[in-house]
Amino acid sequence: MPKFMFIYHGGGRPDTPEEGEQVMAAWMKWMDGIGEDLVDGGNPAGMSKTVTVHGVAHDGGANPVSGYTLVNAADMDAACEIAKGCPILEHGMGTVEVAEAMEM
Repeated sequence: MPKFMFIYHGGGRPDTPEEGEQVMAAWMKWMDGIGEDLVDGGNPAGMSKTVTVHGVAHDGGANPVSGYTLVNAADMDAACEIAKGCPILEHGMGTVEVAEAMEM
């Protein structure tokens, strides 16, 4: 079965410990719903740097990554359906970029 990367952009850190617990509960509920198709629940990402032939940019790039998840899905449409339930989408706080992890 193909694997798909969910790359998160945006979102934010909870302001209080209570809010952090609520956010974590929402993520855990969503991941539990993915079931055995969850390959790697992932993690939040720290500030990134962009490396090019011209040097290193320290600003996180044009659309900084805020985290990732890896799932199995039958196809891109199925992966997008899974992504639609992601908590980062609540309140328009972030986006999910979906890409197939191509086998080599």
